[in-house]
Amino acid sequence: MKIDWNRRTCARRGHVTYAPTEGELRERLRAATALGEAWRCLRCGDFALGTPHGSGPAADAPLVTRGKALRDLIVMRFIAAERIVRGLFVLLAAVAVWRFSNSRAAVRQLFQEDLTVFRPVARHFHYDLDHSPVVDTIRKTFEYRHSTLVIVAVALAAYAALTLVEGVGLWLLKRWAEYLAVVSTAAFLPLEIYELTEKISWLKIATLVVNVLAVLYILFSKRLFGLRGGRAAFEAERHSASLLEVEAAADHPVIRP
Repeated sequence: MKIDWNRRTCARRGHVTYAPTEGELRERLRAATALGEAWRCLRCGDFALGTPHGSGPAADAPLVTRGKALRDLIVMRFIAAERIVRGLFVLLAAVAVWRFSNSRAAVRQLFQEDLTVFRPVARHFHYDLDHSPVVDTIRKTFEYRHSTLVIVAVALAAYAALTLVEGVGLWLLKRWAEYLAVVSTAAFLPLEIYELTEKISWLKIATLVVNVLAVLYILFSKRLFGLRGGRAAFEAERHSASLLEVEAAADHPVIRP
């Protein structure tokens, strides 16, 4: 069943009504009922009882996102939320590496003590804890120099900052954030492909597919880099979906010879 994003959004946020001063257009958006005046919602098109939220010339009416533009907004907000959550996790990782770089000796001692405690249990289940890939990786980490760990922490913090800025910008629907998202995501695609050549996992494949789809979606839906007419065509598409402009066009139909 097709989802009506306009009505879903109005059910969550409420209707948006407006009374234009232009007579004919005003009458197309107004209805008299037994319960009082009703005005058409600029988002879903349904009539809502009560006084309009605003009034004035049609050119000053709020541009309410609806239709395909509303669906795109919801998808962009989802991408933005994913970027923000990812940025927070990377930031936590940066803090963890930084703290670890300043207290490796204490962490190494704690790790060795815990390993001694779990060794009999692992032996009972016939698991070689001393040659476990996870344990070997942790032991190798203890050998990294302090300066190396600091560089890793700074790199993670920089990536987290970039991801958080990108996520917030996408949430606020800033066009510069859309460009940033496309460029930054595309820049890491070769690295993700290289990682797949080293070792294939379903998580890596899923991450690569999601990132490729995100880049393509933002590129074409937002008409970046001049695609599909560029920003001018994108803005024209938004305005063409405006309920006020649709109704105004109905008042003045184009007469073709």
